[in-house]
Amino acid sequence: MSIRKRLSPEESRAAALEAARALLIEAGPQSVTLKAVAARIGRTHANLLHHFGSAAGLQKELARHLAQTVCDSIGEAVRATRAGIGSPREVVDLTFDAFGQEGGGALASWMLASGNEDALNPIIETIHALVDDLNPEEAAHSHDSAMHETTFSLVLLALGDALLGEQLADSLSVERTTARDRAEAMLVAAFSEGRAAVESTPPG
Repeated sequence: MSIRKRLSPEESRAAALEAARALLIEAGPQSVTLKAVAARIGRTHANLLHHFGSAAGLQKELARHLAQTVCDSIGEAVRATRAGIGSPREVVDLTFDAFGQEGGGALASWMLASGNEDALNPIIETIHALVDDLNPEEAAHSHDSAMHETTFSLVLLALGDALLGEQLADSLSVERTTARDRAEAMLVAAFSEGRAAVESTPPG
């Protein structure tokens, strides 16, 4: 007889969120239910109810989990770009993939359609924290607003591309990578402006 490993509350939540993420990618947001996640990790419905309160609570935590994972990856890519070992395109691809093939866009739109009006809050909060963290201190006063606007545009492009990009590209006969190409050009310009702002700031 096998003995089920006893997990700490933190480990149990993490396992549930990873299982929910897998279900999201495999079968779409409607598959992310307490029952399905519990079955995936060998726990009970009551156990997950204790951790998340409801299916909506699980979905909101999944949105937060996805946002944090996405922003960690994007943050690493941005820092690599600034260090000369990465590229703006890597930042764009990570963002678009997070909303597309990782299911972030589908989850957010489905939650909103289901009446969860604060569904995007975890994503927005995490992205704001990322932008504040990545913004160079030397240019904080002059460049902060521009970086927020750039991130806003990048996320809108990625979200829209995840939900409608393929259909729009086909109907308008444009290259499927057009949105990513525009986002890359926008980031290149933003990084250039950021460097110029830092270089023009008087020392002290």
